[in-house]
Amino acid sequence: MLNKERLYWTLQIGGWTFYATVQLVFSFIAANIQGLSKQRVLFLILEAFACLLVTHGYRILMNEWRWLTLGLQRLIPRVITGVFCLGVLVYFLRIPISYSLGLFVKSAFELTKIINGILFYGIIFFLWSVMYFVYNYFERYNTSLKLQASVREIELNNLKSQLNPHFIFNALNSIRALVDENPDKSKRAINQLSNILRNSLTSGKRSLTSFVDELKVVEDYLGLESIRFEERLKIKFDIDPESNQFLVPPLMIQTLVENGIKHGISKLTEGGSVELTTLVENDNLKIRIRNSGSYEYKNISNEKGLGIENTRQRLKLIYGDEATFRILNENNNFVLTEIIIPHLY
Repeated sequence: MLNKERLYWTLQIGGWTFYATVQLVFSFIAANIQGLSKQRVLFLILEAFACLLVTHGYRILMNEWRWLTLGLQRLIPRVITGVFCLGVLVYFLRIPISYSLGLFVKSAFELTKIINGILFYGIIFFLWSVMYFVYNYFERYNTSLKLQASVREIELNNLKSQLNPHFIFNALNSIRALVDENPDKSKRAINQLSNILRNSLTSGKRSLTSFVDELKVVEDYLGLESIRFEERLKIKFDIDPESNQFLVPPLMIQTLVENGIKHGISKLTEGGSVELTTLVENDNLKIRIRNSGSYEYKNISNEKGLGIENTRQRLKLIYGDEATFRILNENNNFVLTEIIIPHLY
């Protein structure tokens, strides 16, 4: 399947080649017996090439100004202004081209011809804009449907696997042991378990959540695990305050922290540590999870819909190629999981 950029250039080059072909056909018919001069053919080709370059520049500006995120009421005036400016630009761009080919006529500066020319090119660029926006809106709609399906699957898998009876059983057993020994701590543990259950149940209703909310889920989860592991689990947070401005996929960080404990620390007799670090650089959020243990792909890849592969798929759906994910053994004692995501405005 063609990627988005290659598809864009295929349609762009193909579309303007078709435009040039149509122009050549109509010019040939209009020329009748005399036929087309080489200069006229070259002019039409250069004109189409100029239109290609102009519309590509127009696309760059639209993406930079984030027009694709605007509603119709704000978008339409901008598009009309944009295609008018493009019409003016191309009309006056074709004058030096025609002059260099010996096709220039003084009537090109007549007001009627200028208005007609700008109107003609404006309509062409308006049609180009409509096709561009329609394609992108349909693509976003399809991506949204895929994301919603993925989120629903994640919710179900979290209910079946991540929050399975075994996990809840361990948490409740830990809390029961605290009821008589430390009532205040047991109440806090019940609240933590309640928060995790509530977030898991509602995660399917949204594709992104604030980093602050995700961090609370991680803290609640680690709080419960601390009861089970006691002194065998050491926890460290180093959070960049600017992280709070970012949105992240719900339960993504919690799932990766859980993988670190389940596949790393829980297998170590002496236990270990888990560290969650964030850093904001160049408008990107870098999330790093370090846990004791070693990473073996075969031990994690069998958990369908969760963990490593699930994280890759979610990042791909939401951020495309702008997000990165990696997991590796830092040394014989620690596993590093790193995610870098862009800021979504």
